[in-house]
Amino acid sequence: MIINTGGRTDTVQYYSDWLLRRFAEGYVLSRNPLFPDKVTRYELTPDKVDCVVFCSKNYKPILPRLREITDRFPAYFYYTITAYGKDVEPGVPSIEESIETLKELSALVGKERVAWRYDPVLLTREYTIRRHLDTFPWMARELAPYIDRCIFSFVEMYKKLETNMPEIIPMSETERDALARGLGAAAAKLGMVIQTCGTNGDYTRYGIQASGCITLSILGKANHMEFRNLKHKGMREGCHCMESRDIGAYDTCLNGCKYCYANKNPRKAFENYEYHDPASPLLLGHLRPDDIVTQGAQRSFQKGR
Repeated sequence: MIINTGGRTDTVQYYSDWLLRRFAEGYVLSRNPLFPDKVTRYELTPDKVDCVVFCSKNYKPILPRLREITDRFPAYFYYTITAYGKDVEPGVPSIEESIETLKELSALVGKERVAWRYDPVLLTREYTIRRHLDTFPWMARELAPYIDRCIFSFVEMYKKLETNMPEIIPMSETERDALARGLGAAAAKLGMVIQTCGTNGDYTRYGIQASGCITLSILGKANHMEFRNLKHKGMREGCHCMESRDIGAYDTCLNGCKYCYANKNPRKAFENYEYHDPASPLLLGHLRPDDIVTQGAQRSFQKGR
């Protein structure tokens, strides 16, 4: 099975001590977001976990101790660095600082295990098509020697976004095409692999691959592993990722990104943070008397296992 540490929150930036302790103790508990009294236990041992997937906007807090995990488990790292500033991503380091941290991460784990996420791509009066097409090539030149690939997606206009980010401008197909053409051209100049994920539309004419970001092909190649040929069901429309188990929790990320789908609002995340105990097997709080704990199915995707 694949363990996902960063789909619901930026675990690496805000909960590194907890994450490292979970791997040291060899198990984690994950509360079902739809049925809060149902808790799943996953074993965090090399015989039960095929690969650990990280996704973060700031790996700085975990870098000094990251080998405690990577020395024992295959891993892959998604590093999100966008064109936005504190007005959109209040808790995220500057672009320059993030680029330097990515370089440090790449030196530690190897470029073949690091992907740069430039997403979501969105438009406002401040962040125009021109701004994206000026910023992305500069970032790509800095990052290309240190990454396996670049992954981008266009923002999903879900209802909550209208409240949390009223300044966003809906994107037309013509605007999407112009952005894809520009991003594809910048990547091609550098020989950098670029792909979409979770985005409908075919942009292969611009050298942009259509693929999932968490695929057995990507994880296997990066870690010199051989996986079985299994169907990638994805998690939503336009997604082609392999199934994984997320051990985080919604409404716990303190980055405060306006476009975030995982927080109802930034205030809720700060309120929930008060319930975090690094010693607990749950990211938030502790087991309650009425909780029902079940062992999660941990099927290996590797050939021969």
